[in-house]
Amino acid sequence: MLKLTFLGTGAACPSVDRNVSSLALAREGETMLFDCGEGTQRQMMRYGVSFAFREIFFTHYHSDHLLGLTGLLRTLGLLNVLGGADRSDGLTLYGPRGAQRVLSHALEVGIERVKFPVEIIELKPGDLLRRGEYDLVTFETEHRADTIGYALVEHIRLGRFNPDQARAMGIPEGPLWGKIHKGETIALDDGRRITPADLVGAPRPGRTVVISGDTRPCPGVAKAARGVDLLVHEATFSHEDHVRARETGHSTALEAAELARDAGVKRLVLTHISPRYSRDAPELAAEARLVFPETVIARDGLELEVGFAGAE
Repeated sequence: MLKLTFLGTGAACPSVDRNVSSLALAREGETMLFDCGEGTQRQMMRYGVSFAFREIFFTHYHSDHLLGLTGLLRTLGLLNVLGGADRSDGLTLYGPRGAQRVLSHALEVGIERVKFPVEIIELKPGDLLRRGEYDLVTFETEHRADTIGYALVEHIRLGRFNPDQARAMGIPEGPLWGKIHKGETIALDDGRRITPADLVGAPRPGRTVVISGDTRPCPGVAKAARGVDLLVHEATFSHEDHVRARETGHSTALEAAELARDAGVKRLVLTHISPRYSRDAPELAAEARLVFPETVIARDGLELEVGFAGAE
């Protein structure tokens, strides 16, 4: 499973309809948070996002992406004391330049102190965090601050194994099947040698999700988004306010849709919606879909699953 839960989809300040920026990404039982606007811990409770996460990734340090960190840390501390979530191996915070200086302040607000280890790691565009079955890659974005975006890129998967053909060839089910699927040639008792090409299809691509954070359309985002399964891109304004968007380092729905179209994105989700628009932001949806029909306007609590190519 690869699922995104939008915890906060508004820009600048909370509104009745939208909290400020935060996104949870769950992959095969692992949860990661991206940005942490005020009230994020309540949104997690409301929308059923697990507190058993180990990492928070910040795109930048504007207050609507950051102010929820202190409250979330306090909640995690209480859950740790009460036995609701084991924090013995701590929490890691990632962010662009200035991470140590900015994020460490969140650990010091109030008289309470965080009772579990917290590591802060600074990243720059082009950094790569290698994981068992995927990588997290940072890329350059364009805003009015030190910013980065994040791409979760799954590794190429093994081709599909054909169990019916294996049985027809008289290969006993068990370890031999696993060896063939992993690329090994096996020898049977009757002298036959079976190669992976006899039973395993072509390697299959993994899934890719790109999270832009706050940004103007720019080459860094366009390159990272090329051919991806899902692009999460900000659309703070409509085209009517394109001058304001440029002045503030944000994007319009039209600009995000044009980038998605040109990059060959499969699906686009627009978030970071200005409070001037209603909950469903129909004008932003219409503007974007004229250019890129596969566009979704994010709302708080929206869950999206990312499937494999060909709906495997």
